[in-house]
Amino acid sequence: MIIHVDMDAFYASVEMREQPGLVGLPVIVGGSAQARGVVAAANYIARKYGIHSAMPVRQAQRLCPELVLLPVRMPLYVEVSRQIRDIFQRYTPDFEPLSLDEAFLDVSASERLFGGAVKIGHRIKNEIAEELSLVASVGIAPNKFVAKIASDIDKPDGFVVIQAHEVQAFLDPLPVGRLWGVGKVTGSEFERLGIQTIKQLRQQPQEVLQYRFGKFGEHLWNLAQGVDPRKVVSDSQAKSISNETTFALDISDRKLLRNCLLELTEQVGFRLRQQGFYAGTVQIKLRFADFKTITRSVSLAAHTQTTKELWSVAQELLATALAGRPRAIRLLGMGASSLSPQVSGGQQADLFSDPEQEKQREIDRLADEIRGRFGAVSLRRGAGHHHKI
Repeated sequence: MIIHVDMDAFYASVEMREQPGLVGLPVIVGGSAQARGVVAAANYIARKYGIHSAMPVRQAQRLCPELVLLPVRMPLYVEVSRQIRDIFQRYTPDFEPLSLDEAFLDVSASERLFGGAVKIGHRIKNEIAEELSLVASVGIAPNKFVAKIASDIDKPDGFVVIQAHEVQAFLDPLPVGRLWGVGKVTGSEFERLGIQTIKQLRQQPQEVLQYRFGKFGEHLWNLAQGVDPRKVVSDSQAKSISNETTFALDISDRKLLRNCLLELTEQVGFRLRQQGFYAGTVQIKLRFADFKTITRSVSLAAHTQTTKELWSVAQELLATALAGRPRAIRLLGMGASSLSPQVSGGQQADLFSDPEQEKQREIDRLADEIRGRFGAVSLRRGAGHHHKI
């Protein structure tokens, strides 16, 4: 069985834990309204006003004038995420982080030791609550796709178990928009076809979906049957390390996309350093509003794990990918591959003799160490790139 753990309103919940006086108030975490900031996270009280992630802060404040706006403290969230993963590690080494606040766990090899996936899921949920004072929603199912939907179906503080014989009955009545990858464009096409539920989709001949949507149609048909063969891939097994985010609303603002890519790059850089890997290739992934997906990558002259070097390449890839493409973006991802436990070739000596390299390594080391203690530390990585670590 696969467990999907998803922290509820993670950034906002961490802030409310740190500042108990915020409990009961509408809280968002995000950039300043004056700087055209956007909502990174909203607690459930704020969501009742229609506020959601990726919404401009100014719009959120118009919807709820008494809104409490807090700055993003990424080092704190990274440290809490590490503590959550330490809890996962007690039960299985086979967990796949999707972001700071969610992960898949394959507990197949641990079930006899700990008494089954359901018992493990309860223990993880309870230990997160007792040790970290945070709330997680848990979904348990035979595969990743169903487990992820299960964790989301009863938020917040949910715990949903779907056994193998229950999968189809669970999926059938759900709106087709619950399928991974179905956005506004694909959803509108399904509406024209009279397809509103997953059951209606799975009853379509596979050939029809393949004809209309290509390989993506075949993928959706399989998901509608409850079929998802993907395995949980832990960081230690991964041939690459990546993070991606799907926006609540399609985004075309280039500055906002750069800021989002920077956050993803920082997360990937941190994971590289935690795992002791150096990246030989940097790649980005873009999914447009029409669901066309592109990737761009470049091989590095020397392996690296410094955030500055990763960011330097990633932002150039983004600029190239968006050139001549004014379309809105639905999903943005950043990854590192061609991983090595050491820097490549003759660069090892240069890594420690180059003052600039050593400076960047020290910045990364300090940022990793102080995360969660002092909040966000404002650093300047290279000329003109001022951002938070």
